[in-house]
Amino acid sequence: MKEIKVLIPMQRITSVTEALRNSGLCDISAGEGCHNIIVSQVQRLYTSQDPGLQHYSMDLAEAVIMEAKLELICADELADLLTELITKAAQTGKSGAGWIFVSDIQRAVKIP
Repeated sequence: MKEIKVLIPMQRITSVTEALRNSGLCDISAGEGCHNIIVSQVQRLYTSQDPGLQHYSMDLAEAVIMEAKLELICADELADLLTELITKAAQTGKSGAGWIFVSDIQRAVKIP
């Protein structure tokens, strides 16, 4: 199994989740294909080339950029296909629009 983590601009998360849903590769109810999809809002430290994306976090006392973080689990054979699908859906036309990380899962234990 693989874990895919994606960090992208907030405005691209809807396109990515729709692409995953429409791909037919993610049967969330059956836990097949890609599953355990999590989307959260995160703050990335440091500045942006686009000052309009930058905010000041009172909690961190730092300049931050709000981004979306998507995490999912998939079968090994789907990782490359899902990575390509996410890349296309997340594109903004600007360099450095985000990151995709793919990791091996050594062990997964389902809690009964």
